[in-house]
Amino acid sequence: MRHAIAILAVIGIVVSCLALAAHYGPRANPLDLLSSNWNSAYVNQSPFSEVYGVPVAVLGILGYGVLALLALRRRVVLTVYAAGIGLAYALYLTDVEGHILRVWCVYSVSSLVVMILIVFLAFAAFIYDGGSNTGQ
Repeated sequence: MRHAIAILAVIGIVVSCLALAAHYGPRANPLDLLSSNWNSAYVNQSPFSEVYGVPVAVLGILGYGVLALLALRRRVVLTVYAAGIGLAYALYLTDVEGHILRVWCVYSVSSLVVMILIVFLAFAAFIYDGGSNTGQ
């Protein structure tokens, strides 16, 4: 399962790189917001797209990298914790999109799906491994 988590983490890194490109891409056109509920440029250029000046996509790249390393090094418990933190933050960002921005980002939703899969696999690894290789 650790290889599946690592592969999903690499997919998450790719999605985060695409979101980073949208962050630094052309400015979102306000007229685009009228015709669709999906606008990645608008979401990735909103005030919520940065934490202390660091794009959220960079945090995603780093987070997915940490998840891949933890999984490959068989740090089962730490992988579960890191995946849980990542899922909580992804759910927060999804809530911001749905309730504050009222526009969805395909990269954020894709990242949320990847993170949910990683959480399920991390918990499965913990349960089936019995926590024997927890390696704190």
